Amino acid sequence: MARIVVAEDDALQQELLHRYLTREGHDVVIASDGPSALAQAREADTALLVLDVMLPGLDGLQVCSRLREEGSELPVIMLTARSSEADVLIGLDVGADDYVIKPYRPRELVARTRTQLRRTAARRQERQLRAGDVVVDAQRHEALLRGRVLDLTRAEFALLHTLLRNRGIVLSRQQLLEGVHGDGRFITERTVDAHVKNLRTKLEDDPRRPRYVQTVYGVGYRFDGFVDGADAS
Repeated sequence: MARIVVAEDDALQQELLHRYLTREGHDVVIASDGPSALAQAREADTALLVLDVMLPGLDGLQVCSRLREEGSELPVIMLTARSSEADVLIGLDVGADDYVIKPYRPRELVARTRTQLRRTAARRQERQLRAGDVVVDAQRHEALLRGRVLDLTRAEFALLHTLLRNRGIVLSRQQLLEGVHGDGRFITERTVDAHVKNLRTKLEDDPRRPRYVQTVYGVGYRFDGFVDGADAS
């Protein structure tokens, strides 16, 4: 279930969207004007904003623009009766993720909300990867072991992120090179071995008997996603 804010000043559209989205299992909050929409969108547990362009107080373009200026990545589906390409581009330029032109079929809008919520979940999963007591946060460029921040170089962080993103899968040295040095530079595959050795000294309790970064002889390396019985998530 997700908290979805519907910013719409038409009572009939409010009721229709509330009914369809509630049927999907979502917690739907109605905002009838721009300032209310902005305030509700700022709430930490809001997962999606369905935003009509024509709102009193602040229009939808202003609401979306302010959210983006504040650094909000909240997905926004813009609703409008304006169907020209220029109007659509304006909405996308201020930061809307999708654009639905009125009149629309409610089921189409519900399908669009599913898409946006899936994308948000995928981005969140990509940014923060976890396996056992190891956490890698790509957005913060931070890796933690049992809650302690690891002092990793850029290459070591990229190596750990690549391994964790593909946990349980054996990656060749060439695949790891592409993940660590993806800029086309000529670097020998043995560079990966050096990065792995350095990473193990910071990650492993005993680098000579690694628990996390496993060597698969003749193939490459694998991050063990099942550390002390803890499944990766």
